[in-house]
Amino acid sequence: MLTAFTRQVSPSLGNCELTFLSRVEIDVSKASAQHRAYERLLRLNGVHVLPLPVEPGLPDAVFVEDTAVVVDEIAVVARMGAATRREEVNSLIPVLGRYRSLRFLGSPATLEGGDVIRVGRTLFVGESTRTNAEGIAQLREFLAPYDYQVRAVKVDGCLHLTTGCSYLGRNVVLLNRSWVDAGPFEWAERIETPASEPWAANTVTVGDLLLLPAGYPRTRELLERRGVRMVTTDISEFEKAEAGLSCLSLIFEDNRRPSPLSNHRPGNS
Repeated sequence: MLTAFTRQVSPSLGNCELTFLSRVEIDVSKASAQHRAYERLLRLNGVHVLPLPVEPGLPDAVFVEDTAVVVDEIAVVARMGAATRREEVNSLIPVLGRYRSLRFLGSPATLEGGDVIRVGRTLFVGESTRTNAEGIAQLREFLAPYDYQVRAVKVDGCLHLTTGCSYLGRNVVLLNRSWVDAGPFEWAERIETPASEPWAANTVTVGDLLLLPAGYPRTRELLERRGVRMVTTDISEFEKAEAGLSCLSLIFEDNRRPSPLSNHRPGNS
């Protein structure tokens, strides 16, 4: 079953980390409503949503994607590039540990999940202001025994790889070439976001449905011409925090085997 961790919006969201944007006021009530709508979209499309408790003192904790990299066999717990965010993993660890065996990055590595895009057995990892070469190297070492490849991608001008790039399935990549080096995606059909819509490349794919942030009509038109089935949702308050759709969830397959007791039915012995 496709499963997603989410986390409720902190009342301190307005104090979030910013790297490329100037700070403007964030309406926390509106952000919470947008977050609920996002969770509802996931549920309507078959995703089992597991909300984590709010972290009032951690403004960025709603961006749960950054806390880990989850593959079929293990989960690698992030060591955030922003030191103020490193406490976010503490409450995630015991919950995520129910689903995967955990690995932990060590100093001087930094890596955030928003810099990772998985395509089959290959993980493309952004070398960004939040993820360094040592973080990429340690991730590669953890995943090598499971036959995953890790490829570094240069990111410049935006926070994470997923800020400027997403994989839509069927060998199609949506990207902002001015922020993301397109070279590592030479194998794919590359759809480029219009210059007037640089933030449109962060999307979430659930089955055959694409979730696209609202407010990017030219990108939507490009995707409609390609035959992409999609729905839009408003995340305007989170965009003020340099966040996109994928930031709001940590999505993975729940591949745990049921215990023998889970198959027991009344009347059976």
